[in-house]
Amino acid sequence: MPFDRTIARLIDHTLLKPEATRADIELLCAEARQFEFASVCVNGFWVPLVASRLIGTAVKTCAVVGFPLGASSTESKASETRIAVAAGASEIDMVINIGALRQGEHKIVEDDIRAVVNVSHASGAIVKVILETALLNDEQKLHACRLSVSAGADFVKTSTGFSKSGATVEDVALMRKAVGPAVGVKASGGVRSLEDLRAMVAAGATRIGTSSGVKIVEAAGA
Repeated sequence: MPFDRTIARLIDHTLLKPEATRADIELLCAEARQFEFASVCVNGFWVPLVASRLIGTAVKTCAVVGFPLGASSTESKASETRIAVAAGASEIDMVINIGALRQGEHKIVEDDIRAVVNVSHASGAIVKVILETALLNDEQKLHACRLSVSAGADFVKTSTGFSKSGATVEDVALMRKAVGPAVGVKASGGVRSLEDLRAMVAAGATRIGTSSGVKIVEAAGA
C-alpha cells in the first residue's frame, strides 16, 4: 500500500506501555523501517534492541527519561540519559519536574532540563522536553516553554500520554507562540487519526508522538 512519506517523517512511532514485550518492540521497529518514521520511541530498557534494528535506516532511536512522572532526581535523569545515548539513542524525551514548576521553583526546573540537555548534546542527541500540559495552567505552560528554551532544549512536547489527557490544538498553538520558530513542538497523547495529526501540524507541531502511526500513514496514502 502506498503511503505519504512527508506524513511519516513527522511521526515518532511510540510504544511506552509497561507490558510491551520483545515481540511488540520488534514489530514496532519493523513498521518504522517499512514506513520510514522519524523515530521509534521506547522506554530505556529497549534502546539497545531498537538501535540494533534501525541500523542502516534514517529512523532515529528515541528514549524517554524521567518517565512518566518527572519526579526523579536530576542526577537520575542525567544518568538515564547517559545510558540511553551510550546504547544508541539519538533523541531523548524527558519529563520536567512538574511539581517544582507548579510551585514556581523555576531554577530547579531549568537546571533539571539543562542537565539532560548537556549530556545529550555532548553525544549529538537532541532533547524534547515533556511539559505534561494537562497538569499545568497556561501561565505554567509558558514558563515551562521559556525554561526549556533557556536550557537549550530542541523541542517542547505536550504530554506523556499517561496523565489525565493528552495534546490539544490550543496547547500546541500556545507552545509554538512561546518558543518561536527555532524550537520544535511535539504533540503527543491522543493523536490517533490523520485528522488529529493535520490539526496539530496546523497549530504548529513539527513532530507527532503516536502509537497509531501505521493507521495514520495508511490513511494519508489511501
